[in-house]
Amino acid sequence: MPTTKTPELAGKVALITGGARNIGRAISLDLAAAGIAVAVNTRRSIGDGESAVQEIRNAGGQAELYVADIAEPAAVKAMVANVLQRFGRIDFLVLNASVRTERPFLELTYDEWRTPLSITLDGAFHLCQACLPSMIANGGGSIVTLGGMMALSGADKRVHNSAAKHGLVGLTRALAREFAPHGIRVNCVSPGQMNTIHPPGRSPRPGNALIPMARRGESEEIATAVRFLCSSDASYITGQTIHINGGQMMF
Repeated sequence: MPTTKTPELAGKVALITGGARNIGRAISLDLAAAGIAVAVNTRRSIGDGESAVQEIRNAGGQAELYVADIAEPAAVKAMVANVLQRFGRIDFLVLNASVRTERPFLELTYDEWRTPLSITLDGAFHLCQACLPSMIANGGGSIVTLGGMMALSGADKRVHNSAAKHGLVGLTRALAREFAPHGIRVNCVSPGQMNTIHPPGRSPRPGNALIPMARRGESEEIATAVRFLCSSDASYITGQTIHINGGQMMF
């Protein structure tokens, strides 16, 4: 874990959902390296979460693992209460947790439709309601949601995931307007094709020919953007979607 402690961020506290693997892990490590105490949330990747927390601690940072299903309101309330008891505040909320299953639309069951919505949107609802009071009491904060290209482009066999991510962009903008008077900024980071570990059964990844930069992104490149949006360098940025996709989609 690189040492990039940022004085203005030292002593702040961040809660990262899906913070144990892939992009979420990179975000956890990056924010911790900046001096932020990190609450790493996972639902099932407990071993990976424990490894991330230990790596942070070995580097001199502060971190705790919180196992909770963010689709469950009671689990979210209990987790946030525990984070506040442990660290005393929450300054940054990173909504990274999601699922990306595939199913042709006409074969998609209602339960399969609801799964990404319950994690991506319901989870965001529960967490924002639970964490915003601490940010308001602290006089400000930053919420960063993790979108994806499929929110705008669509994707075969992923209509449920595309709808969930698109809804997250709407939630980001609405919260940005409502909570700007409290000094709370809300933005979305939208990754393109990334070098991450995918579960078995997913469709083969396309090549890099459609990416102007001719490569996939690295999780650390997303983490850097998240840290920027948490910092005072992004003090006049809210309600925005930052696209990090090597030029594959341009806006």
